This record gives sequence, structure tokens and C-alpha cells, in this order.
Amino acid sequence: MTSQQSVTLLLVLAMVLVVAKTLGRLLARWGQPAVIGEILAGILLGPTLLPGAVHRALFPAGIHLVLSALGNLGIALFLFLIGQELTRHPPRRQTGAVLSTTLGSITVPFGLACLLAVTMDAPSGGRTVGYALFLGTAMSVTAFPVLARIVRDRDLLGTPVAGISLASAAAGDLLAWSMLAVTTMLASGRTQWRLLLVIPLLGLLFGAGRPLLARWARWRVRQARTREPFVIALAGLLACGAATEWLGLHFLFGAFVFGLIMPSEPGGLCEPAGRQLGLVTEYLLLPVYFVVAGAQVDLSRLGASGPAEFGAIMLVAVGGKFLGATAGARWAGFGWRRSAVLATLLNTRGLTELIILTTGLQLGLLDQRLYSLMVLMAVLTTVMAGPLLRVLYPPRLVAQDRDRTGAPVAGRSPVTAGPAAGSVRA
Repeated sequence: MTSQQSVTLLLVLAMVLVVAKTLGRLLARWGQPAVIGEILAGILLGPTLLPGAVHRALFPAGIHLVLSALGNLGIALFLFLIGQELTRHPPRRQTGAVLSTTLGSITVPFGLACLLAVTMDAPSGGRTVGYALFLGTAMSVTAFPVLARIVRDRDLLGTPVAGISLASAAAGDLLAWSMLAVTTMLASGRTQWRLLLVIPLLGLLFGAGRPLLARWARWRVRQARTREPFVIALAGLLACGAATEWLGLHFLFGAFVFGLIMPSEPGGLCEPAGRQLGLVTEYLLLPVYFVVAGAQVDLSRLGASGPAEFGAIMLVAVGGKFLGATAGARWAGFGWRRSAVLATLLNTRGLTELIILTTGLQLGLLDQRLYSLMVLMAVLTTVMAGPLLRVLYPPRLVAQDRDRTGAPVAGRSPVTAGPAAGSVRA
């Protein structure tokens, strides 16, 4: 990299961070997750509003590659943090309600999205089965970190709908990343014999890796060592990401799995590793990822059929999720209002959706046009959660539900704590 390229890269990074964080804080003041503002920052710096020459001047080809690499590293770190968060807080409470709500909120939009895929032409080079599975995954996912942030900001902790929605989103994330791994396998066209090594790799990680990490964590506590978790976590997630990428899966799957095997007991590695990795992920790498992903959205070339296609996508994604989650909650014994609250919470997508869509674009399962429509859907489904919750679940009903369960007033819990506490962000 030349001196001029280094200067350009540093200036672009400074601009990206300022614009993303400014819009993120602005949206947060309006009661929206900061991630929405950071995604919008990418769209504003993309070809939707800026002429092509201006966009290429802001993001030269060489600089764009470096920014993409930084963003991919940020997402790998983020999924590692998600994996360890699910390890620390697995979905165990109210198993029946969680199961019925999760199944309803996933199967209905997944099935409708597969039907929609049949009516829409797959992008050039895309395979029909992989394309249908990908659309089903993208439209049925719930963003666990965004949902956790909304639950905390709306002071819903301690209510039954909060616990079930968080547990359902956690279980849904596990299913989503597993399905994304299968979709990647079908779409990549890589040497298939390597995929046979996935099961031995998972057996080695969970059967030997997790016990070894737990034993080492106990030794670390006795020796009062504090810095090693950062090195172990970073090296481990990068190595697992490289392994799963070589096997034909996406590198994100390896980073996520390494987060799942991190010891979660007191004195384990989750909290120090999350605390050390969370800050650089939160304040540098994720904003870069948002801007790079948002800059690939081009709403200026949707054409006359764009609004109709977007309406179909919203109907499947929002309507299917709402119908399925409401039916699952009703089956579990919830009333109509609280079932609708659960469906509203599970309709939030945000960052998880953006990661899946970017992966689909890289695999050729989405073209830029469909990618733009899907990103717009992800933004709107997250934005609508706040206004709907104000109508469906006012503070007096939240207080009633909390009083019935005897739960204390919600504060900063481990599930929704910020990165400085070793957790994940919205």
C-alpha cells in the first residue's frame, strides 16, 4: 500500500466512523436501535444518493477491499460474541412456549419464502434449491442482539414475553446459522469430500476443545492471569473460521461455533474475552461493516416492478413472521395482545439479517437489486418494532406482567449488557 493509499484509507475510516456513529446516536434518540442509523449511513454513502464518480472517489477499489476485510473481521468477532452469549444464557425456561413460538415464527415465513422463490428468477449462476433455502433463512431470522437491546431499552425484562422472545430468538439464531451453513454448501460448488470432515471437526471442538478450554480457564484463575483470554479467543475463532471456510462452509460459521465452546461457568473465558474483544468490534469494525454493506444498496435502479416485489417481500417476511409467531404463542396459552407483542419482537431483524444478506450477495444467491430490497425490508421491520410496542404493550401492561411474575424492575442484565461488560451489541 502506497503512502497516498494509506492516507486515503485513514481518512475514509475516520469519515465512516463519524457518519455511522452520528446517525446511530441520532436514531437512538428517536427510540430506534443504533444499528439502523449505521446501516443508513452506508446507504447515504452509497450509489443510491451519490453519483457513481463521487462514490468511486470516496471508496477507491483498493480501499474498498481493505474496508471489506476489516468488516468481515468485525462480523467474525461479532458472531463469536453471539455464540458465547448463547452459551452463557441458553433457552431453557418455559420450554413448551419457547418451542411452539420458535417453530411458528420460523416455519411459516420460511415456507412462504420458499414459495416466493419459485416465482422469482434466481440470479445468474444461482441454484434453485440453494436460492429457495437462502430466501427462507433470510426471511425467517430474528436478530437476537437487536431484540435484546429493544427488550432492555423498553424496560421489558422480567416479563414473560421478554423471556420467551429472547429464548426463541436465541434458538432461531442457532437454526439460522446452521441453515446458512447448509445453503453455503449447496451454493459454493466446492469439493464435496471436504464436507465429510465437518462432523469430526465439530466432535473435536465440543468433545475435546471445550473441556480443555474449561481446564485451562480454571488454571488461569488460580494463576491470576488476565490477558490470555483475548489471545485464545482471537486465535481460536480465526482458526475455526479458516477451517470451516476450507471445508466448504462460510468462515462465519467457524467463528460462531468457537463462541459456543467457550466455557461459561464462573471463572470461565466468556466474560473476559467478550470484554476485551467487544470494544474494538463495537467502535471500529462493525461500523465499517455497516457502511460497506449499506453502500452496496442501490435503490435508484429498482425499476417499475420494484415496489411490487418489495411489497411481496414485506408480506412474506412481516406477515409470515407475525402469523407464525402469533399462532405459536396462542398455542402456548398467551392472549391475543401478548401474542401480538411476541410477534412484534420476533419481527426485528437488523444486523443478523444484514450478515445473511451480505453472505448471499457474496455467494451469488442475490443480485444487487434483490439485495437492496431485502436490506430495506430488514431496516423497516426493525424500525416498526418501537411504534408497535408502544401501542400493543404500554407501560401499565408491562408493570402488570412484571408484578404477576414477581420480577424486579429491569436493569442491565448479562443478556443485554453492553460490550464493555463482555456482551454483544445491537
